[in-house]
Amino acid sequence: MPRVSANGIQIEYETFGEPSSPALLLIAGLGGQMIGWDEELCKEWARRGLYVIRFDNRDVGLSTKIEEAGLPDLKAALAAREKGEKVHAPYTLDDMADDAVGLLDALKIDKAHLCGISMGGAIAQTIAYRHPSRVRSMTQVYATTGNPQLPQPKPEILDLLLTPPPPEREDYVNYMLKLYRTIAGPGFPFDEDWHRNLARRSYDRAYYGPGKARQFLAVLAHGNRKPFLASITAPTLVIHGADDPLVPVSGGIDSAEAIPGAELMVIEGMGHDLPHGSAWPRIVEAVVAHIRQAEGCGSA
Repeated sequence: MPRVSANGIQIEYETFGEPSSPALLLIAGLGGQMIGWDEELCKEWARRGLYVIRFDNRDVGLSTKIEEAGLPDLKAALAAREKGEKVHAPYTLDDMADDAVGLLDALKIDKAHLCGISMGGAIAQTIAYRHPSRVRSMTQVYATTGNPQLPQPKPEILDLLLTPPPPEREDYVNYMLKLYRTIAGPGFPFDEDWHRNLARRSYDRAYYGPGKARQFLAVLAHGNRKPFLASITAPTLVIHGADDPLVPVSGGIDSAEAIPGAELMVIEGMGHDLPHGSAWPRIVEAVVAHIRQAEGCGSA
């Protein structure tokens, strides 16, 4: 897969569709590699007339690792945040947003439609208010505002998320299956084979535990984005699962209320995941319709 220099790092990416079509930049969540955006899903959006770009965020996959930063103490960072103290990190979501814009620069794309999941949704928000001229539309999926007043994940889920992934392949796969199952919603079938395959492919492609921890620290250090969201001018679609146990639906509602003109789509029975196959048609259609409207009923 190709790689470019952007914002002082190397970014691994892959594209689907025709470069002349409207660009859709897919942004992965915490610790997620770009292959989490399933190839079948990417190809479907490409078939719908979009130039789809998926990429590895910094510190995961085959993009640059910020190894000199070491392994952070996340529990200390969480404690500092709860006290209202500043959390220090080697990079924040500002840097990750600038990475994505740097990728667009390298691909000579002036404007793109953004779609980010979880932390990727927070990065999309950050791009939208830091670089408004580069954004045609934004879709965030099970993301939040960073507002500390909102309900937080259950302690047992947060503990599982903070647990370093095991270094051995099958132990890693079993850990990821437990995590995937814990944050999935009750309204859609859990495809264990698909999730197991994703975990194995992720491990074989680029297992790297510290990157997820540093990305988490970046989210904590970035803090509350809500004061900035009112400046977003891009047409925005907020998609959230009604049964998300990691980022409660209140985070999606808070986002939609903060971003002018945002549309809120709550999916009953969906958790903190894109249920393989079963929820995809609805999400594909929602994103395509949103892009088509932003394009003025153009080619998307």
